[in-house]
Amino acid sequence: MSNLLENWSPLPFAFGGAALSGEGGGYGFGSGDPTGDLLKVAYERGITLYDTAPIYGFGKSEEVLAQFAKDKRDKIRLISKSGVYWHSSKRVDMTNDPKITRKMFEESLRRLKTDYIDLYMIHWPDPKVDIRFPLEVLAKLKEEEKILEIGLCNTTIDDLKASEEVVEIKVVQSQHNIYEEPPREVTDYIAEKSLSFMGWGTFDKGILTGRVDKKREQSKDYDESDCRKNAPWWVQKDVLEKIDRLGFFNESAQKHDLTNSELAVSYALSPKWASHVLLGAKTIKDLEDVLEGKKETLSEELREAIQEKCRLSQS
Repeated sequence: MSNLLENWSPLPFAFGGAALSGEGGGYGFGSGDPTGDLLKVAYERGITLYDTAPIYGFGKSEEVLAQFAKDKRDKIRLISKSGVYWHSSKRVDMTNDPKITRKMFEESLRRLKTDYIDLYMIHWPDPKVDIRFPLEVLAKLKEEEKILEIGLCNTTIDDLKASEEVVEIKVVQSQHNIYEEPPREVTDYIAEKSLSFMGWGTFDKGILTGRVDKKREQSKDYDESDCRKNAPWWVQKDVLEKIDRLGFFNESAQKHDLTNSELAVSYALSPKWASHVLLGAKTIKDLEDVLEGKKETLSEELREAIQEKCRLSQS
């Protein structure tokens, strides 16, 4: 049985809007090719899912997508999120306060210059707020046909089960790469309920493609607006350890006649519960390389071997 995103998109890719943040700051990775050209190529290559969030460039990503979508709104699906808010000083606040949820949705609607958002998601769990409260806001917006479908990002099994009391969740989005993936109870739930799963961090922000190597990380050779420059969650010790543990991954790519990028995508799409990955390319070349790249279904044995050899020890 096909799931929502498979019905919406024949390609297993969604465009990752953090790549559109440019110099805007927030969660983004600096400038690349002109965003209009990048999105034009994505659309011409068949990508119909476009994922964004207000924090991507402090609204810039949504504004860029609005310009792109204005003459093709009925041909694409726009995805945005609530939960990562910021103050006038640009101090970030992670909150699922229902009032903020509603405010963020209305602001996204305005920036995207649209009457509705195809898929709207709660970006992160908030330990201070019961997930059912912001979901009640989204359920009301769905009744008003301002949201078509609802999803949860980076979620937990408890929140997924609690959501059943309020509204149907159709999509889960979480980090999924050789270093991290959702908890087993979450992936079992996804499979049981035939939900769509959209993975982010497929290349772990350049580590798996080799764009981030020891020299670049140690010198912090990133654009000033690149969150890898100084974000507290981008921990240099962990980054360097991940790079040190890439040996088996590199060997596996060579053995299977795949590039590192191709192996990373194949790894992310191989589980039966994984339907799509976010493709946050900043350049047309990177975008085309992934779209034209080989995709293979990896055996469970190879996936487990990669995990065993590459994942950081838990201490």
